[in-house]
Amino acid sequence: MKIERMAPLWPDNKRGCMALAFDLDGPTGDAMLTDSIWGNPEYYTFGSYGPFRALGRLLDLLDDFKLPATFFVPAYVVEHWPKQCAEIVERGHEVGYHGYKHESFYVLEREEQLRVMEKSKQILWNFLGTEAQGFRTPSGDWHKDTLSVLAEFGVTYSSSMRGDDRPYLVHLNENSRPLVELPGKWELDDYASIAYTRAPNFPAGQDRTASYKLTLENWSYEFDGAMDEGLFLTTLFHPKITGKPGRILLLEKLLEHMCARDDVWFARGKEVADWVLKVKGYGDGQ
Repeated sequence: MKIERMAPLWPDNKRGCMALAFDLDGPTGDAMLTDSIWGNPEYYTFGSYGPFRALGRLLDLLDDFKLPATFFVPAYVVEHWPKQCAEIVERGHEVGYHGYKHESFYVLEREEQLRVMEKSKQILWNFLGTEAQGFRTPSGDWHKDTLSVLAEFGVTYSSSMRGDDRPYLVHLNENSRPLVELPGKWELDDYASIAYTRAPNFPAGQDRTASYKLTLENWSYEFDGAMDEGLFLTTLFHPKITGKPGRILLLEKLLEHMCARDDVWFARGKEVADWVLKVKGYGDGQ
């Protein structure tokens, strides 16, 4: 496997690239779907709030700013909230792969990964009429066979790793088209700021989050720094975290800050990947 770095270069002479992305996890993952340490339905309903209630609020906000976004959605969520998920596509946004039930690909052997991808592909087509081009690994890790699995399903790009603040190409072999990696950053993950903090556990027994004011300041600095240097930036936001009434105001302030600049290319993940492939000489990226 060979990794090829990309120099910053964006359409229409834009200085930087911002790809808004949301992980619509819903109540997926072992903690929500199994008899786990949580042991009660409260956590399941916390996850369900994302597609059932928060998603529409987020879509309205994106409409207000006329901004495109990518939603990485476990196929289980599409199955159980098909109307809400269909609205993502109807409003012009992109849907990408995110496992079936938010599985850790790192622990799945190749055949299991293929089954998850095949099941997800069929569900996304049956319910949404879309063939996903993007993939975000649910648990932030890859198995050694994941790259070849994604190639088998014609995935154009991943937004899973942390290896750069520019897109980069990952080559499976010399004869195949490379996968475009659109790297994220923990600093732009809403879980890290406003979901919970248990270390240090003080006051005792009480989870803690950063203030919204501090969170907005941090995210704004990350955005400005990346755009000033002509880099790429994406978010790892979750509707069940950021799509609540108070936090949607936080996100609104962030989007206002972003849109105050006129030197930023706002794009869906697939558009960024297609542009990168075109610049690097891999046809039109299609």
